[in-house]
Amino acid sequence: MQNIYFYKTEIGEIAIAMRGDFLTNIFHECRLNLLKNCEFIEQKTKGMEIIFNQIQEYLCGERKIFNVQMVLQGTIFQRNIWEQLIKIPYGETRSYKEIAQQSGVPNSARAVGRANHSNPIPIIVPCHRVIGTSGNLVGYGWGLDLKQKLLILEKNIKLK
Repeated sequence: MQNIYFYKTEIGEIAIAMRGDFLTNIFHECRLNLLKNCEFIEQKTKGMEIIFNQIQEYLCGERKIFNVQMVLQGTIFQRNIWEQLIKIPYGETRSYKEIAQQSGVPNSARAVGRANHSNPIPIIVPCHRVIGTSGNLVGYGWGLDLKQKLLILEKNIKLK
């Protein structure tokens, strides 16, 4: 059974879910409907507080790298893509096509997009850093406005 706890942040309400000491999911208020068929115990843990504090530090521009134990639950392809996302440096972006090539499946840009959409741990697994080949912001499960806000945050902090 997983524990879950809800937190208010400057980007809206988020829910952090953990199984034991491992982060399994971060939900944003725009996608809390995903919780309706899940079984969780609403209970705050010390691990959740640590993760929440790291997210707050990130949102304030004080953290660029997360130190979190997590379990990425998905297909082999999805986990491969999520591992590629973790490698994108803070303040940088990659295209869906570049991620497909880095994953060893060069013609899978659309599948990369689907894997991004299924990312269970946004922000920490930075799917917001993936953009269209044209440089346009496309696709983000938490909304393009929030994707743009996160990219601007990282760009402005990196330039300081």
